[in-house]
Amino acid sequence: MIVTLPQQRRPPLFRDDEPVVAGRSLLPGAREPGAYVPRFGDTGCWDFNGVLKRPANISASGWKVMFSLELEDPYWNLLAREFIMFAFNPRHPQVLKSGVVLERTGDPRTLIHIASRLRTAARWGRDSGLPAYPDAWTVEDLRQRISDLAGAGIASGTVRSHVGTLKSLAAAEPALSLPWPAGDPWPGQSARNVARDIRDRTGKISTPSVPPQTWFPLIRAAWAYIHDFAPDVLRADRRISELLAVASHSVFGIDARLEEWLADPQNKIPVHPAASKDPTPQVNWNLLLLLLGFGASTRSNAFSPDSPASKRRRVLILDAAAEGRITPHALTGELHQVARPDGSTGGWHPGLERRALTDLKTALRDAAFVLVVGLSMMRDSEIHEILREPVVEHYSTPAIASTKIKGTTQRPGKHWWIAEPVVEALAVAEVISLHPERIFSPVTASRQDGTILGVRMLAAFVAFANANRATTGLDEIPTTYIRPHMFRRTMAMLTDQFPGSEIASGIQLKHIAARALANATTQSYAASDTEWAKYLEGALDNVKFRKIKDLYHRHAEGEEIGFGPGAERVKDAFDQIAATVKARNGDARTAETLLRTTRIHIRFGMLNNCTADHTNPVGAVCLENAIVPEGHTGPLDERCRPDRCANSMIGPEHLPIYDSHQRKQLQLINSPSTPACRRDLAERELEITRNVLHLAGQPQ
Repeated sequence: MIVTLPQQRRPPLFRDDEPVVAGRSLLPGAREPGAYVPRFGDTGCWDFNGVLKRPANISASGWKVMFSLELEDPYWNLLAREFIMFAFNPRHPQVLKSGVVLERTGDPRTLIHIASRLRTAARWGRDSGLPAYPDAWTVEDLRQRISDLAGAGIASGTVRSHVGTLKSLAAAEPALSLPWPAGDPWPGQSARNVARDIRDRTGKISTPSVPPQTWFPLIRAAWAYIHDFAPDVLRADRRISELLAVASHSVFGIDARLEEWLADPQNKIPVHPAASKDPTPQVNWNLLLLLLGFGASTRSNAFSPDSPASKRRRVLILDAAAEGRITPHALTGELHQVARPDGSTGGWHPGLERRALTDLKTALRDAAFVLVVGLSMMRDSEIHEILREPVVEHYSTPAIASTKIKGTTQRPGKHWWIAEPVVEALAVAEVISLHPERIFSPVTASRQDGTILGVRMLAAFVAFANANRATTGLDEIPTTYIRPHMFRRTMAMLTDQFPGSEIASGIQLKHIAARALANATTQSYAASDTEWAKYLEGALDNVKFRKIKDLYHRHAEGEEIGFGPGAERVKDAFDQIAATVKARNGDARTAETLLRTTRIHIRFGMLNNCTADHTNPVGAVCLENAIVPEGHTGPLDERCRPDRCANSMIGPEHLPIYDSHQRKQLQLINSPSTPACRRDLAERELEITRNVLHLAGQPQ
């Protein structure tokens, strides 16, 4: 029973036995009679574990609201519990009756933040010499609280959240049982304006991209562990499980079994991987026992140096080892071969054994996380919610089925399109996982209730991959600052560099706007990054050069590479290069050098290729009577006229598109149901299409 405080103006709106959770779906166990559910009268802690569904990437401690330290004071304790009840249950009958309207709080994490802000406010008041309780504070004191936060260099987003809490307290003040300074300290102003938080006004986000010098070696290392190394690890893990399943816990018959085993020349003595300090092979006695069919608990009786029988067995084994009949790969056979930094070639691991498997399976799980977070655009919380058998077909394309948590309370199911490397990574993670439902979970069976953090998986994989570079041959991964949300930003930026991908980015990022293309947030995610600019420019130039080189070789072999005036200029340039190569008695390398140095302008497109010089687009029809945007150089793609432009090059790959378009327009023109205006448009389209086909010498 809570004692009434002298400052109370009225009893609280909530009973002490009132459940904290109202209007939310409870877990099955919390609905049982007598099950624990947080009550308003609980003054120490509100524990929502087992009551509300907890996201997979949130630890149990992140699902508890603690009324500790300053909030242990009865005044602050009751004030905090009342306000949190208002914020968590805005549709509660008593809250509705009071007339208090607050924005609904999503989950217990927000309640924890509210409690923290009240706790720090109480501490600030005490340190500033204010009265112990806010019944004697004023709105000027609250404004000073925010000024002190901003003056201390606190991030504007954090200051905004404190302002929001104080404004909400002002809205709830008439219904609180304890006094709070009356009136909004900042009437007519939003929390964003008060905190001067202008991050979103420019349409830009503060999330950085993963630096390219980290991205490339990290993704390659993760793929190497999943694609190249995982088969060896999983084979060793299966072999251990098979041996443990049939292992005997008695040494009865071990001598006969050892004699039989040694009689087979294919059987080799398992040894520990040689250490650099002691290159002498050491027999792996526990693994040898398993290979013989006996459990590790029998080692003291099987190979103890104290008994004559055990000594005889040890001598037989050590003699066989001295003859060179040993292997560090007893569980797997030969491992995947790699080229190492010192120039040597060999297996990617010195030898898989039981004590190394846990670390390697953890590395595989982390590598799978790297590929999923790096290539799928999923949030960290969404990845942790991935359940077994997650790969489905969504609109005829492989996709991950998972749960969206951010910004929702109903936890809707969503799909994220993925590529084959991600499918393979998920398959490996699912095999490793011991959790009955999730595929990203602790590797050891004793910690299945534990929470793994994406940040730690990223850091652990980088450290593990770098520590084993000497044997894996992988490039070093710079230990820069990386977080899961940075990968989402990076992939959005990369996909935006290719035509038409902005719409795909908008769909994948779940930021669909009312207009056809992505909104400002998606554009901000996809905005180019200065560190990536040179890499992307170089990659696009390389792709373009490979296409030009392919055209050159096809032209040299007599194939038709294109039609139209632009194609003729390209052919003339190729002929001049071929003549120069012949005059110099050059080879393919000479031709490639000339191709790189000759100014050949080709902009490859879906309907034609543009051969205009972007710095001086003479003859470009698209620029006739056009308003060129400020800062734009080169042709205007949306005004392209392949049938009229002197820079147009119609490639053989474009002809099927125009042929299909011609048939479609004829179908529309000949259909009696086609409206007159639509028929006129089809006739204009048909004329353009026939002009293009005429350039290519195609029948019409």
